[in-house]
Amino acid sequence: MPEHWPKTITVALTGASGSQYGLRLVECLVRAGCRVYLLVSQAGQMVLQMEAGLSVPTRPREAEAFFTERFGAQPGQLRVFGRQEWTAPVASGSNPPDAMVVCPCTTGTLAKIAVGLSTDLIDRAADVTIKEGRKLILVVRETPFSVIHLENMLTLARAGAVIMPANPGFYFNPTGIDEIIDFMVARVLDHLQVEHELVQRWGEPPD
Repeated sequence: MPEHWPKTITVALTGASGSQYGLRLVECLVRAGCRVYLLVSQAGQMVLQMEAGLSVPTRPREAEAFFTERFGAQPGQLRVFGRQEWTAPVASGSNPPDAMVVCPCTTGTLAKIAVGLSTDLIDRAADVTIKEGRKLILVVRETPFSVIHLENMLTLARAGAVIMPANPGFYFNPTGIDEIIDFMVARVLDHLQVEHELVQRWGEPPD
C-alpha cells in the first residue's frame, strides 16, 4: 500500500437518479490511484439497487469490502463510512480531503448544504469541504429547476462550490449509454485535476 495517496477524494452518492455517474467516477478515481472516501445515503442505496442492480450491504465495513472488490481497490484505498459516523476523517476540518464530489446530488442534499444543515455525514463532509476552502463539486440531477433550487445553487456557487448538473453533450455522437456517462465523469475528473482518457478533447484529432 502506498505511504501517500496522490489525492484523497470524498464521493457521496445520494438518492437522485444517475447512480451510474457516481459508480463510474469511483472506478476512475481508484484506477488513477486516488484514495476514495465513499458515502452513500439511504436513498442512494435504494437507487443503486434500482438503477444498477447492486445490493449494497448496510454495514459500512461490509459495504467497504463490497466496493473494494468491485473496483479492484488496493487495501486501504477505498473507505466507506456510516451516515452518522461522526468520527470519520471527513467530519473534521483537521483532516479534510483534497476535494469532494456529490454525484448524483439530490436537490434535498443541495438545500441542506446551502444552509449549512449537517444532519448526516454527507452534509457535514460538504460543510467541512467548503469551510476549509477545498473543492466541492455538486452533480445535481433534477429537471426542471425551481427558483428554490436555483437560489441554493447560486448560494453555493458564491461559496466556491462547482455546480455541475448532469447535462452530457452529444456533439461527439455517442453510440451508447457508457459514452454518455463517461462524458460527465470526464468533466468531473477535469475539475479534480485527475488525468484520464475517457473522451476525445475538443479540437484534437481522433486517435
